[in-house]
Amino acid sequence: MPIEYSIKDDNLIELVVTGQLVYTEFQAMQGQFETVIREKGKCRVLVLLKNFGGWDANKGWEDSSATDRTDPYIEKFAIVGEEKWRDMVEVFTLKGLRPIPIEYFSEDKEHEARAWLEN
Repeated sequence: MPIEYSIKDDNLIELVVTGQLVYTEFQAMQGQFETVIREKGKCRVLVLLKNFGGWDANKGWEDSSATDRTDPYIEKFAIVGEEKWRDMVEVFTLKGLRPIPIEYFSEDKEHEARAWLEN
């Protein structure tokens, strides 16, 4: 599975995404993620894109209804990955359209992403 998550402290959830993101795997992870953040309460999210290969061609990616269920529990959302993915990831995460701060950091700026999440 190209998505793994862990809880790093009381309210930081770290997701590592590798390879090509497959919609069915994303859906499964999304259900688990919703459960975890509801149990944790307010949290910060860090997504690390490692050898990321984009998204598969399946239908369903346009469904953003999960953000309505998760956004009340997310304080900040940071993504770290290759610069070539910035624009697509910002569209995918609906940056600027959601009520939470979302920032994208290049691969060499992971430490800055972590610092941003702490402030």
